[in-house]
Formats: sequence, C-alpha cells, structure tokens
Amino acid sequence: MGTLKGTWALILGASSGFGAATSLELARQGANILGVHLDRRGAMAGVEQLIQQIQSAGVQALFFNVNAADAVKRQEVLEQIQPKLAGSSITVLLHSLAFGTLKPYLTSDPKDQLTNDQLDMTVDVMANSLVYWVQDLVARQLIRHGSRVFAMTSSGGARVWPNYGAVSAAKAALESHVRQLAMELAPHGVTANCIRAGVTDTPALRKIPGNDQMMEYAKLRNPSHRLTTTEDVAKAIALLAQPGADWITGNVIGVDGGEDIVG
Repeated sequence: MGTLKGTWALILGASSGFGAATSLELARQGANILGVHLDRRGAMAGVEQLIQQIQSAGVQALFFNVNAADAVKRQEVLEQIQPKLAGSSITVLLHSLAFGTLKPYLTSDPKDQLTNDQLDMTVDVMANSLVYWVQDLVARQLIRHGSRVFAMTSSGGARVWPNYGAVSAAKAALESHVRQLAMELAPHGVTANCIRAGVTDTPALRKIPGNDQMMEYAKLRNPSHRLTTTEDVAKAIALLAQPGADWITGNVIGVDGGEDIVG
C-alpha cells in the first residue's frame, strides 16, 4: 500500500477511460473509491468487474450509476457518501466526464449543425459541473486542507478538429474554471490542476470522427512514437496526490510523453 492508505477518492466518470484507470491506481495506493458514472444496463457487467478489481486491492468501492451533471442526483450522492466518510474528507476529486455533442457549427443544412441546447449541455457537463461539485463538497466540508482536485482536459482545448468545437469550448472553460478554483481553494489548503493527457485510445476518443487519423498522427508526433495510455495518466495523478505536492496548483499539467511540444 502507498501513502494514500485509508484515504477517499471521488471519481466523476469512474467506469471507463481515465476514470477507471485512476480508480484502480489509487486503489492500489490504498485509497477507497467513490465512483460516479452513467452506464446502461448492458455495460454494468464491466462496471461490476471494475468494482471487484478495486476491492481486490483491499479497499472499499462504492459506485453510483447517476448523471453527475444533474443537481438533484449530485445531492443524493453526497447525502449517501457523507456518513460513509465518518468525518474524514476526500483526498482526491477527479473530474473525468466525457459526454458532449460532436457536431459542426456551420452546415449547408441548419438541421445538421450544433444547436444552442447541445452547446449548453456539452459545456455544462464537461466543464461547469466541476464547479458545482466543488461548491457542494466545500459546503459539506468533504474537501478540506490537503485535498486535491484534478480535471481532465486535452490539447483540443486550444486546437481545432472537425466537429470538435463544442468539446473544445468545454475544455477551454474547464481550464479556466480550474484556474479560478485554484485561487479560491488556496485558503482552504486545497489544490486544483488540469491534467492534459496526450492522445489516448479511450471510448470517448473513439466517438470523435477521424479518431483513427488522430491516433496515427499522435504516434508519429510523440517522441516515444506511441499513444498515451490511461495508466500513464493514472500514475501521474497518483503521484500528484501524494503528500508534498501541495504547492502545485492552478496548472495545466501535460501527461503526454512530450507529445504537445513537438510541432
């Protein structure tokens, strides 16, 4: 067990991709896992398998299959986890929600282009929801001195890709939210950072049109000529969650093997 033994981690988007990998890595480090995810019945076998893997590390795992961006569901989850923590706090909060609309802004037929509701939903789920979770966790004193807040961003927050406009806007907003949270959480002794992964083969990436070309280009561009893995990112988050990282806050931290520095 690592130095996170007995702590609690709350993972938003825990059932796949970065959320699942981070849940497993933090569990190996001794952290108990609170997972929030939204999956249909057909995917629940995979979720149950993940829970068993987490528990096999000798820690507790409590998962909630709800919409993390729903204000009522958020309160219901917090009501259930507060007594579970029995006066302790959440050491790691990871925001890894990947649910948004992949449509162009402009098309020859207006019916096929991004709508107001779709843009609002994408930014709300993938960016604004972080603010609301932090607000409620602070109000309930579930994050306090020593807690770490992480949010998954991507290079798409500063670059363009066909049909990626709404998600790109959400990532840019997420980074802005994290900067503001870093400033406002500092008096509480809480840090906030974005993790900018390199191109990673995840279920979310597979939904982006042209993802195969994106992955091939990343392999050519990356100095190690491979994709970033979810395990690469999970290990970095576990490292940043250790005691002694309390002066690292307000950053967009690249976990990409140097991919972003190559032109």
